[in-house]
Amino acid sequence: MDAADLWQRYKDWLYYHEGLGFYLDVSRMGFDQAFVAEMEPRFAKAFEDMAALEAGAIANPDEDRMVGHYWLRDADLAPTPELKQDILETLTSIEQFASQVRTGGIVPPGQDRFTDVLSIGIGGSALGPQFVAQALGPDFPPLAIHFIDNTDPEGIDRLLARLQDQLPTTLVIVTSKSGGTAETRNGMVEVRTRFEERGLDFPKQAVAVTGRGSKLENQALKEGWLAIFPMRDWVGGRTSELSAVGLLPAALQNISIRSILGGAKEMDAATRVPDLRRNPAALIALAWYYAGNGKGEKDMVVLPYKDSLLLFSRYLQQLVMESLGKEKDLDGNLVYQGIAVYGNKGSTDQHAYVQQLREGVASFFVTFIEVLKDRQGTSVELEPDTTSGDYLFGFLQGTRKALYENSRGSITLTLPEVNAHTVGALIALYERAVGFYASLVNINAYHQPGVEAGKQAAAGVLDLQQAVLHALANSSEPLTLAALAERAGAPAEIETIYAIVRHLHANQRSLAIQGNPGHPDAIKVVSIA
Repeated sequence: MDAADLWQRYKDWLYYHEGLGFYLDVSRMGFDQAFVAEMEPRFAKAFEDMAALEAGAIANPDEDRMVGHYWLRDADLAPTPELKQDILETLTSIEQFASQVRTGGIVPPGQDRFTDVLSIGIGGSALGPQFVAQALGPDFPPLAIHFIDNTDPEGIDRLLARLQDQLPTTLVIVTSKSGGTAETRNGMVEVRTRFEERGLDFPKQAVAVTGRGSKLENQALKEGWLAIFPMRDWVGGRTSELSAVGLLPAALQNISIRSILGGAKEMDAATRVPDLRRNPAALIALAWYYAGNGKGEKDMVVLPYKDSLLLFSRYLQQLVMESLGKEKDLDGNLVYQGIAVYGNKGSTDQHAYVQQLREGVASFFVTFIEVLKDRQGTSVELEPDTTSGDYLFGFLQGTRKALYENSRGSITLTLPEVNAHTVGALIALYERAVGFYASLVNINAYHQPGVEAGKQAAAGVLDLQQAVLHALANSSEPLTLAALAERAGAPAEIETIYAIVRHLHANQRSLAIQGNPGHPDAIKVVSIA
């Protein structure tokens, strides 16, 4: 395609939203008009599916629940007056609580004010708040925010060591819908133990974000925690950033949560338009479908050219991959759907994996995210009429061009600047794109059976560990792995038992290995309890 034709294609497919100052360019994806015409009936259904979702249809048949994260930024859309009132009351209570904490109306025992926030969560309960904190957190927030988003003991120790002097003035947010999520529960117990070792009253510095009637809510009520905010069954973890899950940490950092919600609401309105060419989320879903042949055959590389959007690719990994990575479609057919997502930022990746993107395996498409405003204030001229921002712009445009010249497709999103309003819009845009794509390929975007299967498998390993310890405790002599597996009642799980033994031995817990641990058949295991 010559330059004139390419320019015409760019103009034909350029989307612009005047209110948001937002541009979307899908012209560098290779679809033609015949493909678009073929997809029109699928999109007609997708628009209907999305309208039904927002009206309160049971969109997650596995769990018999609605999917209503759209109501969070426009409570008037909620299907009942009670839900509307609940949304509005929760938002007001978040704002009031955060204001009191920031201004010293709520303080920790014996202290003048809270100085830090420690947010404990996993998956959507961590990724969204982390992304927003990175993107929008002020340079000098009223409360510095920290995250425990894993059950790695060393990682927890390092964070708590850094917070040692601030623990008496740290507000702890524990986020878990059920209250039984293992990683979150573990983090809470670890932090609570450290508080108690310091003689601190954990409940007087703790807040729960959880489901109504959950184990965590019951515990928080019984112990008199500072506050409890609701997680609704109609909001999934990966779409929970604009619920109490994300709004509370943001409000405590003095980020404008009304602006985030306003941006999402404005983007929602734009993505309700039942016209493919005038709907940015539909255009993104079209490009995804074309790139992967409707089967996820290509990965999505996300390259935001802005440091504040560094964590956006991690946020999108969960939103896209947990929503779309499904074994079966809605009719029960094996389809193995999904789109793999990875990325970092530009121009860092000019010096990392862009070499492979241009000349290696063409197994991907790129999403560039451009931000028009370079910085607050004026820029230093590095050379005549050239600034650091000009270089960043040049790297983005040059990489886009170089990839296209080698038949690598790309999507480009352009934001006027990174602020609460545009970040809210960005979140809403991708939530809707995921919903549209799921409809196009006939899958349920709102359940996660693979995640649940992983949790069950992990629980099985811990049960097996208890069986191993019980078998050792009842043995008066060292046991071979095979004998230990027999006594534990799990001879077929000998490989997992070997891994359990190595883990416990390395941590000097309950058992020791006799012999060379690199030769499993030659070792013996002995109890040291």
